[in-house]
Amino acid sequence: MAGWVGNYLTKSSGVKVVFESAIVPKWKNGVITFKNVFVSKRPGQGAGHVSKGSSKSAAAAAAARGDTGLEDSQVVSDEEEDTNYTQFDLSIETVNVTLSFTKWLNGKGPLHDVEVKGIRGVVDRRHVYWPEEDLDPKSYRHEHTPGDFEIDSFKMHDLLVTVYQPDNFRPFSVSIFSCDLPQLRKQWLFYDFLSANMMSGSYDNSLFTIHARQTHGFTGIRQDSEVDENGKPSPWKKHNRIRVDGLNIDHLNRGVEGPFSWIHEGTVDIVADIMLPAENDESLAKVMVDFYDRLETTVTTNRYPEPLSSSSSPESETEDRRFLAMDLRVHLNNVRAVVPIFTRDLSYINNALIRPIVAYINSKRTFIPINCRLVKRVGDFDGSWTVFDSGLMDDLSAAVSTFSFVSYYTDHC
Repeated sequence: MAGWVGNYLTKSSGVKVVFESAIVPKWKNGVITFKNVFVSKRPGQGAGHVSKGSSKSAAAAAAARGDTGLEDSQVVSDEEEDTNYTQFDLSIETVNVTLSFTKWLNGKGPLHDVEVKGIRGVVDRRHVYWPEEDLDPKSYRHEHTPGDFEIDSFKMHDLLVTVYQPDNFRPFSVSIFSCDLPQLRKQWLFYDFLSANMMSGSYDNSLFTIHARQTHGFTGIRQDSEVDENGKPSPWKKHNRIRVDGLNIDHLNRGVEGPFSWIHEGTVDIVADIMLPAENDESLAKVMVDFYDRLETTVTTNRYPEPLSSSSSPESETEDRRFLAMDLRVHLNNVRAVVPIFTRDLSYINNALIRPIVAYINSKRTFIPINCRLVKRVGDFDGSWTVFDSGLMDDLSAAVSTFSFVSYYTDHC
C-alpha cells in the first residue's frame, strides 16, 4: 500500500522518493504514516520512482553527486536532458496521508488529508535560465489531467531549506513554521496558498504571515460568512492578509529594468489585503454584476487590451465575473539609489531633474509608501503554480513602478 501511494505521488513528476518505513495505524481511517522520507528531483530520474531504504544513505548519495559534479543523467543515460527546472533534495521526518477511495474514483486522486512535519534540505535553482524573447506567463501554466490531486486538508510544520538562485545570487534560507490550508489542488496550487487559513515563516530572515484579516468590531467568522451584514449573499468568501517585514530590496529588483532597478540598498515592508470571491454561483449572479461593472474599466485599463465581455463565452461568463481583489501597501525603507549616466527610461529633461531628487533621498533616512489596488480574474490562477505564471508578477511590477521619486520629493521638500 505504501509503495502504491508513493508511486502515485511520483508519477509523471520525475521525483525520487526513498522512505525507511510506513505505518498503517488505523485502516478504517485510511491513514498511512511515512517515516524518514527522502524526496529528490534531479536529472536522470525519468518518471520518478519510490523505494524503501535509508533516507540518510539516499541524502548522502545525493550530496556526494553534488560535490563531485556527477549527475544522475551521466549514470542512467547519455541522452541530453533539459535541466532548466528547480531541483531539490529534501529530507522529511513524517508524512501522514489519509486516503479516499471515492475521490480516486472521481478522478481527483486518492489523497484526502496530508500532514507533513520536519522538512530539511536544499532547493537548487542555479540551473534555471530564461530565453531572451519575451515570455508569456500563460504558457507556463499547468494543464489539468485526470487524477491530479485535490487534497481536502493540507498541513505543514517545521520546514527549513536553503535556496540557491541563478546568476550567483547569495544563498538564503526559507522556513515555514506552520501552515494550514483548507484545500490544496494541483490545478490551483498558488491560489490555494493565497487562501490559507494560516501560514507563518521567514524568507531570508524576513518574517511573513498569511492570516485572516482582522478589523475592530468584527471577527473573521463574520467576514468570511456567505451573508453580509445586510443579509444578502456576500461576493467574498474570505479576507486574507499577507504581511512581509524587512525584506531585502535585492529580492525584488534584481534583474529588473527601469527606475526600480536603480535602488541598490534598502528594505521593503509589504502588506496585502486579499479579498477572495465566493464560489456560490447563485450568489455571484445576484451580487457580482455591479462589482463587475465597476471593475471592468480598471482591469481593462491596467492589463487587458479589450473589454472583458468581448472575450467571454457562455461557458466562461460566470468565471469571468469572479475576481480577486488585492489592496497592496509597499513601504520602502532607507533606500539608496544610483541613476545611470545614460538611460532610455527618462528623457533628457527628466534625467536632469531626477538626479537632485535621488541625491536628496540618499542623504535622508527615507520612507516611501506605495499604495495600489490590483484586480485579477480568478481564471488567471487556473493552472498557476507561481507568482509569475498567474500574471501577478507583471501586475505588481506595473503597479509599483508607477511610483515616482518626484512625488516623494514634492511631499517632503
